[in-house]
Amino acid sequence: MTAKFLITIGLIAALTPACAADDPDGAPLELTLPVTTDPAMIQCRKIGMPEASSLSFLPLHRTFHDDFDEHPLSGGRWVPHYAGGAAWPEARYWGGDGSDFKRKTSANGEQQIYVDPRYAGRGTAPLGLDPFRIENGVLSIVARRTPPNLKAVLFNNEYTSGILTTQGKFSQYGYFEIRAKIPIGTGVWPAFWLLADDGGWPPEIDAVEGRGQRPGDLVMTTHWRIPATGRIESCGFDFAVSGAEADFHNYGVLWQPDRLIYFIDRRPVSDIRVPIGFDDPMYMIVNLAMGSKFFGGVGFVDAESPVTVSFEIDRISAYQIDMTPTGASNVR
Repeated sequence: MTAKFLITIGLIAALTPACAADDPDGAPLELTLPVTTDPAMIQCRKIGMPEASSLSFLPLHRTFHDDFDEHPLSGGRWVPHYAGGAAWPEARYWGGDGSDFKRKTSANGEQQIYVDPRYAGRGTAPLGLDPFRIENGVLSIVARRTPPNLKAVLFNNEYTSGILTTQGKFSQYGYFEIRAKIPIGTGVWPAFWLLADDGGWPPEIDAVEGRGQRPGDLVMTTHWRIPATGRIESCGFDFAVSGAEADFHNYGVLWQPDRLIYFIDRRPVSDIRVPIGFDDPMYMIVNLAMGSKFFGGVGFVDAESPVTVSFEIDRISAYQIDMTPTGASNVR
């Protein structure tokens, strides 16, 4: 971690309402978050409901914001696929046998391919498939069963869907937040997560993932590698958010110099001492995958899986910690 983080201060934030229509403040230019003052010696824990005396003030200023009043590809801040090859050799972001890079993480057993209007699949002409829909300031990433006549062109993937990343466009240390509804259904796997901008893996921060077969079961996880052994370690927790598929909630993660703190509706719910290897700023990824062979509670696509399913996102924002009177920047 760099010397850019020198001070950690805190401030208890007002809770964000649960519905987009009742969210007048949206993502303010300045935000405060409640941060626990316990020593950062605990490896990984749930926080529960902390006492006010164990919280301190943390002021932040906004560095990135998209409230999706226009198509996400019109402003140049998002890329609709993995932007480049990862340093991790086994990453294999393939769209299927024989396809190009960048269209899904095949190692997970995913059954969708990420498309955008310019994507041609096996062909040479764009297919015009758009998984992104904007309505009343809400972005929907829509997964659809692949039409039979396009199966071969799309490398026999069961679904088309969408991904947006800021790789190569925006990365930072600090606070990252999504306000969204978490869709459900067999094979449904929505996520908002972070990867290192240098292309390496891990580290990985999963700010929120949904287990499609378990309504209201949300997961927040940190992944890292032990240098001496190369072993991948993970620590995270499931949280029950009743009605998360029907109501908008804020899900966020704060990356401080000594710890990562996860938030639901701007209340801290878990934290972990920053593991080794968290050195490079991170970029944001939001996607709707279909099918998983490793992530429990998602399952493989079957006859009960929805024909179409939408991941509704009201906004995505990022903030930096105010460390100096002038708010020194560590955004790339």
